[in-house]
Order: sequence, then structure tokens, then C-alpha cells
Amino acid sequence: MKSGNINYAAIAATFFLLMISGQAQLSSTFYDSTCPNALSTIRTSIRQAVQSERRMAASLIRLHFHDCFVQGCDASILLDDAPGITSEKTAAPNDRSARGYEVIDAAKTAVENICAGVVSCADILAVAARDASAAVGGPSWTVKLGRRDSTTATRTLAESNLPSFRDSLDVLIGTFRDKGLNERDMVALSGAHTIGQARCGQFRERIYSNGTDIDAGFASTRQRQCPTSGRDDSLAPLDLVTPNSFDNNYYKNLIQRKGLLESDQVLFSGGSTDTIVTEYSNNPRTFSSDFGAAMIKMGDIEPLTGQTGIIRRICSAIN
Repeated sequence: MKSGNINYAAIAATFFLLMISGQAQLSSTFYDSTCPNALSTIRTSIRQAVQSERRMAASLIRLHFHDCFVQGCDASILLDDAPGITSEKTAAPNDRSARGYEVIDAAKTAVENICAGVVSCADILAVAARDASAAVGGPSWTVKLGRRDSTTATRTLAESNLPSFRDSLDVLIGTFRDKGLNERDMVALSGAHTIGQARCGQFRERIYSNGTDIDAGFASTRQRQCPTSGRDDSLAPLDLVTPNSFDNNYYKNLIQRKGLLESDQVLFSGGSTDTIVTEYSNNPRTFSSDFGAAMIKMGDIEPLTGQTGIIRRICSAIN
């Protein structure tokens, strides 16, 4: 073939696009050469935090979740208010609720001490969620890495994109679908409520509703720490049976009408997700496997990669 028939410009353009797309792929080996001790350093930091306060495991998993559902997994939830930045920390779903920021800051400091300016806060959030789960007996999974950090945060999106404890099943399904997650992913991810606690203000209406979807004895027990008014910040475990262990009791609770939040119980209320809840209640290994797979899938939501975003030196501020 004559060289005149070869479109070298097209070949070069194709090669360039392939190279760029390759950069955009997250990889579990992303830091192997640039910061080989990053993951072990993060794991040590997270284990120490969970040993000090077991509830922190739930908080760190939730922090990653609340990050990914707003602008993608870009650590936007960690940014404080600043000129041009409206922090997501004070958005209704996060205010007095999202926590664990100081744990991520400590992990970031530890990593910066060995590899300055290399590991993103977004990746630390993703790894912390995995290590927090493992620290309380939950599943582990291979975290894909290579995310970069945002330079913006959006309180408005945090208030519209994050699911609410009052959401119906249809609304929840739509919210997760908008992020590329199906019903099975949603039910599996909801299983993170096998650990952690909720505030009285979030479940008061449910426990005083006298509804047919709540066990009367369970409601009475929860009412002792959550009166009809006041004590909004009084805490109750999302799983009354084994609140500090990552297991499948959350789903057994739902079948017994003992889901603490409205958004928990709607997963087993005569709708399309009942069969998944039943399956997970009977098969802890299936739940564990599906939870890890769903966390990996969630971690793929709109990451900043390649030349987009930055690597923040401090997670709460732009460099």
C-alpha cells in the first residue's frame, strides 16, 4: 500500500484518544509506583479510628456515599466554605449528620508525609470506606484508584441528589438509577445500615405513626429515647440486634417490620425489592458479595481523572 493511502493524521488522533481514555481508567494499581505504601498507611489510620469509636465505620462508609452522589466521587463533600465554594457539609442531608471528616484529614496527613501531592482525597475516601467495612467484620473489595479532587462543591446538589429518609421506594429507585445503580445495588448499599445510628428527628414520625408497617414493640422501644418533641439529636442504632457488627440482620429487621427509617422499611413493603431483601436475609454471603460489588460500582460515578481536577494538599480546601 502506498504511503499516500495512509491517513497518518487520523492514526495519530486515534492513538491520542486511546492514550487519553487509558488515563481516564481507574485502576487498583494506580499508586503502585508513585506511592506504594499509600493503602497500608490509610488502612492503619482507619483501623485506629474505628478502634477508638466503632460507630466511625458507618460514618466513613456514609461519607463516601454522600460524596459520590453529588458531582461524582470527587471529595467535594470535604470542602469548607470559601470564596466561590458553598460547602456541602451544611446541606440538609449532611448537617449534624455526616461525620468523620477529621478521620479523613488524619489519613491524608499520614499519606502526605510519605508521598506529598500524590494521593487524592477522593481516593482516600474510597479506600477508607472499604477499610472501615473490613474493620467491623464486613466485606472487603478491591478499590479502583486514580480519582482526582474537585475544586468546587455544591450545597444545592447535595440537597437535591442525596436520598432522604422520607423517600418512597419509587423515589429511591429513581435516585439510584440516575447514578447508574440498579435496584439490587440500592438494596445492597442500604445494607450499610446494619451498623451506625440515626437521630431521633429522622425516625420520630415513623415510630409514632401507629402504622401497619412497624412492629409495635419495636416502636415502643424506640420511643423511650425519642419523645414526641425535643431530643432531636438523641441517637438510636439502625440495627437494634447487632448494631456494631456488619452482618445481614438489617434485612431480617425489615422483614419483621423493624426498619428504623422510612427509607429502610420501604425496601420491604410489598414492592419490587421485597425478594432482594428476603434473599439477603437468608444468604449473608450473597449480601456481602453484592455489597462489595455495589461499592465498586458506586465508586465509578463520574470520577475526575487524567488532567481534570487536582490533588488537594488539605482535603477541606483548594490548594
